[in-house]
Amino acid sequence: MISQIDVAALSQARAAGSALIMLDVREPWEFETARIEGSVNVPMSKLSMRVSEVLAMSNELGSDASVIVICHHGVRSMACAQYLAGQGVQGLVNLRGGIDAWSTSIDPSVPRY
Repeated sequence: MISQIDVAALSQARAAGSALIMLDVREPWEFETARIEGSVNVPMSKLSMRVSEVLAMSNELGSDASVIVICHHGVRSMACAQYLAGQGVQGLVNLRGGIDAWSTSIDPSVPRY
């Protein structure tokens, strides 16, 4: 089972300097429209071809790192997190509410779409 994090907890983890990767699985146009600073875009449509890249990022930060998977509302990211778990990626966490929740609750300068 994939754990979840809400936007407030993610904001706190970032402020505390926690080891994390923010993996945004939305399409490039969505990522260009609105994104959390520091996130990496690996679109869902390309994920199967870039699993090794995600594994490398995760391994580089170590076993204590979290891979926060992000999409628009939290549905695609959960599907991607489940897929990545099956590919051996550790520390996966789904961002509940996605970029939309981030925009409404944490950073209103991030555009909503």
